[in-house]
Amino acid sequence: MEDAVGGEPAGADSGGSLFVLSAVLLTPAQFPSVLGDDYPQACGLLGLTPYEEGYGLVLGQDEDGARWTVVVDDVSLVAVAIASWDCGMEYDLSPDERTIVSSLAGWPIALAVAAPDLPEPHDPEQGADGTNRVPLAPPAPDGWGPAQRRLGADEIAVQWGAWRAQFDIPGPEDPEDPDAEAETEAADGDAPRYGHEGVRRVLDEARAYTVTPPPPGRIRSTFGTEEARTLRVDGPGWSLVARTDDIAFVLLDEEPGGVVPIGRGSELPGLLEALEKIAVRPA
Repeated sequence: MEDAVGGEPAGADSGGSLFVLSAVLLTPAQFPSVLGDDYPQACGLLGLTPYEEGYGLVLGQDEDGARWTVVVDDVSLVAVAIASWDCGMEYDLSPDERTIVSSLAGWPIALAVAAPDLPEPHDPEQGADGTNRVPLAPPAPDGWGPAQRRLGADEIAVQWGAWRAQFDIPGPEDPEDPDAEAETEAADGDAPRYGHEGVRRVLDEARAYTVTPPPPGRIRSTFGTEEARTLRVDGPGWSLVARTDDIAFVLLDEEPGGVVPIGRGSELPGLLEALEKIAVRPA
């Protein structure tokens, strides 16, 4: 989503005012991937109980310019605000104090905006939110780890067309392409031969999800095209993004910044179909 200014200050449970800059959803189907591989993990990082209904994360600054993330249980209100901002409409997001679950120092994601007439955004002192935890902060952009890996997969999902165009790999419309064999073998059990030892592990663990469903949010499905869905799947040390009618991309913790494409082959279509059946979707 694009960052947007809510306009009016919203009350915080500390008794001060929060000048709202942006908001994100924290639900099984939609949550900032930077926080974890699945919804319970993301909630755990913020000290929240993973209720099925989810939460809204309201990001803003207090009167001193300090960054705060206010967690509210009015998911519908936050969803309406986000939808309005995405459409270029103004919306003053002012959660009722009774909906506030907690106020956490810092922001878990980076914002490129600041409230007008306030000091530059900065983190409150450690412990300012009543805990001894370090203020929330987005991961270092020049590093590589689980958070950056998941953010990279998110970027591929959003910019699918641009990423797909970089790889000359046959899709379902060209199954007889002579170059398809290598990609098929890579997906069907000969991954080490092509230098992608992690691909076999990813496919095996993803297939295991279809037998024993993982925690909510490990498999998420969003709109791709009129005929296909976009899948985001995460596991220990890996992320997968795919279109149900096309190929998949894998990112691995052990390959910093690397993106491994997987051709359709004989295995991938059935796997993606099975994952789609158990994926969570936005309401």
